[in-house]
Amino acid sequence: MSTSWINSAIAKIEADYQRSADTHLIKLDLPQLKGIDIYLKDESTHPTGSLKHRLARSLFLYALCNGKIKQGTTIIESSSGSTAVSEAYFSRLLGLPFIAVMPKSTAKKKIEQIEFYGGKCHFVDTGDQIYAESERLAAELNGHYMDQFTYAERATDWRGNNNIADSIFNQMKREPNPIPKWVVMSPGTGGTSATIGRYIRYQQLNSQLCVVDPENSVFYDYYQTGDVTITGDKGSRIEGIGRPRVEPSFIPGVVDTMMKIPDAASIATIQWLEKLIGRKTGASTGTNLYGALTLASQMQEKDETGSIVTLLCDSGERYLDTYYNDSWIADNIGCFKHFQQVLNKFDESGLIEDSCQ
Repeated sequence: MSTSWINSAIAKIEADYQRSADTHLIKLDLPQLKGIDIYLKDESTHPTGSLKHRLARSLFLYALCNGKIKQGTTIIESSSGSTAVSEAYFSRLLGLPFIAVMPKSTAKKKIEQIEFYGGKCHFVDTGDQIYAESERLAAELNGHYMDQFTYAERATDWRGNNNIADSIFNQMKREPNPIPKWVVMSPGTGGTSATIGRYIRYQQLNSQLCVVDPENSVFYDYYQTGDVTITGDKGSRIEGIGRPRVEPSFIPGVVDTMMKIPDAASIATIQWLEKLIGRKTGASTGTNLYGALTLASQMQEKDETGSIVTLLCDSGERYLDTYYNDSWIADNIGCFKHFQQVLNKFDESGLIEDSCQ
């Protein structure tokens, strides 16, 4: 293996990092919440437009430093889109071929972005086929299967080193309630929630981690039962989060509580949020924010004050054909109008009624 090429590859990734500023922390204007502040960590401003840019950078550095990637190695990843977009970016930076293995249902805009960065898309019929097909391609091409679902929690230094948790708590230092009562995160690989939960404990912070799971995902059920063998027969409709199997990077021991968020609530929330901040966001942001609003509602009922931080994961421009398309919503999402009404009532009272009538 050429040490000079490895050194050059790591230097390129580090130089790219130095050219990128940290992401913004947006404070929402919610006067109906008395003494409770909600913040969005805006990960859509990364060069590849999502939270997964951090993960892709960490995965490449981890693989390079562990001798898994050399000059000319084909990179293969199982991804529904955002991770693949970011890995295609870093593959192009290093001059490496990249193949994303993904379900046919992946948003067209994400496919276009992967191809823009020089990556290729390899389609399978259902989400549960991506793992075996990625392994098969890696063996056939003598490539490296990045395997975000296994290595996400290992690749990031959760003690600090400007991981996302370190960034959040540094940016909160001058806020009225600098130590959030809650940090809310939805699991895709589980790696980001693992990083945040471990960081909170390592830094001995008085914060709690709430993980919010979409429909057709087994993380919540695993957290409740401890049964790692649980599987689902459908893929998540909220792209980027939710899995039909328990992924190795999901670490339940660092999670303080979990919620199951209806897909209708996630999608209604991003349309509500657009009116508040004037921007479209992906539905995983809606899952996160609906969880944060629910926690804020509970705090308000108990006359508690404090802050809650969650993530704006990616831009909604990638989902104009789905989450912002009335026909798609009518065909795929039940109870949508109910959750629009729930959020309208929240605007008036600051309280969330989260059952689907």
